[in-house]
Amino acid sequence: MGNVVPYVIALYIRLSTEDSKVGSFSIDNQKRVLHQYVDTMEGIKNIEVIEFVDNGYSGTNFERPAAQEMLDLVREGKINCIIVKDFTRFGRNSIEVGYFMERVFPIYGIRFISINDDFDSAKLHGDTGGINVAFKYLVSEFYSRDLSAKYKSAKYVRFRRGEYQSTICPYGYRKSSDGRMEPDEETAPVVRLIFELALEGLSAPKIAKELFSRGIPTPGEYKASKGTVFYDVSRCHRIWHGSAVLRVLDDERYTGTYIIGKREVTEVGGTHVRLKDESKWIKIPDHHPAIISKELFQQVQDRLIRFKAPKKTARCYSLRGKIFCGCCQHAMSRTSYKSPTFYCRHTKIDETAPYHGLVVTETELEDALYKILSRQAQIILNLSSLTDANLLDVQLAKQSECDRQVECFMEQKRKLYEQLLLQAISVEDYKAQKAAIDRELTQLKRLQSVVSAQTAQMRMDEKTKHARIELAREITETDSLTARVADTLVDRVYVHPGNEIEIVWKMKDFCVE
Repeated sequence: MGNVVPYVIALYIRLSTEDSKVGSFSIDNQKRVLHQYVDTMEGIKNIEVIEFVDNGYSGTNFERPAAQEMLDLVREGKINCIIVKDFTRFGRNSIEVGYFMERVFPIYGIRFISINDDFDSAKLHGDTGGINVAFKYLVSEFYSRDLSAKYKSAKYVRFRRGEYQSTICPYGYRKSSDGRMEPDEETAPVVRLIFELALEGLSAPKIAKELFSRGIPTPGEYKASKGTVFYDVSRCHRIWHGSAVLRVLDDERYTGTYIIGKREVTEVGGTHVRLKDESKWIKIPDHHPAIISKELFQQVQDRLIRFKAPKKTARCYSLRGKIFCGCCQHAMSRTSYKSPTFYCRHTKIDETAPYHGLVVTETELEDALYKILSRQAQIILNLSSLTDANLLDVQLAKQSECDRQVECFMEQKRKLYEQLLLQAISVEDYKAQKAAIDRELTQLKRLQSVVSAQTAQMRMDEKTKHARIELAREITETDSLTARVADTLVDRVYVHPGNEIEIVWKMKDFCVE
């Protein structure tokens, strides 16, 4: 007797941030209720139970990892039944939930059970619950929106009272014993220095250079030294960027004014946010101790006009985002003069570095890359003319013959069975001949599997080869590096002193001789 296929039951459990305040919605409570229900199910043998838990996810959409994992198994036909504590655990969006209830689950034969709603799709005989279920979903969706609005309203009340504070303090501040912000004696003087230098008329790059000359760690390095690591600071080397200086100079919180509510989500339950108009920000004056005076901040703002750059549209050029300093590994900046150049803004500050002043023109880089690519393109085109183009045809013929032989033996099995039904042969003869055919068929199917894999690989190789040849032709038909070729083939270009370049290719086999 063969193995009995298990009846797979998926227990879906969801807990959002708001739901966590209600004890009956807890994950442990949901698990207990669901497992108790499974224990009472009758008429089902060999049950296999799988739990799917989404902790801290909204029910207004299905962008939840456990839910997606469960639905993937549904599409693969590996789940027979889904059980939830109530409809709201599965989802609060009536349109999306209705789609799964009325379209997806019936197609895959999924039994759906909501315990608290006394809903079992197996008892409805193909129906989806009618107006009662639709009404429950609609109420659930409105409840979610109402709950979100109330939570948002309560949060903004705390904002205006100054009770709500971010867990992350801006550079120059730290958390005091009562949880409020207070000046950090190590970094607050640096903030004052930055404002004083700006008031003296120094630009952001010059301020960054002065901070480096004084050996002052960057904000990221300082936080990392205190155990708070947001990104890899191993390449900073106490070199500040002008953008970091500008962020400090533009932050009104250093005057003691707390600013919150700058961003908002684009939809209920979503994760995408957008910056609100400054008039809608919540500002609380004298919320915490100031590091600089309001007068100094305003004086610097008046001078900051020449620091601020207007919002520019993205410049399009063939090597955009691909040029990096081979010494410090940072992306190189591009000047947009008549003769554009790439320079390392990071290492420009350190005058003692051997790679200080590293600059390369865009024309030099493009010419060097084009020469390498055009030479390789010619090699590829020459090799393609010598390659036997009939190899895939031979393989396809081999595949066809293998398939024909398998079908031939399958036909022999069918005819043999017909002879048994017509009593033209005895059962003993049938079994003996069938065993012989099965042995041959087993070997043939193994061969067919190997040949099929070889054919698939050759098809893929042929497709890659064709794309490579077309790209080579495109390169030879132009006289310079194009953006499409650069995007297709070049991942990064590292520039070293002496204008030596190191190229990281996307299509590695294109540039391997």
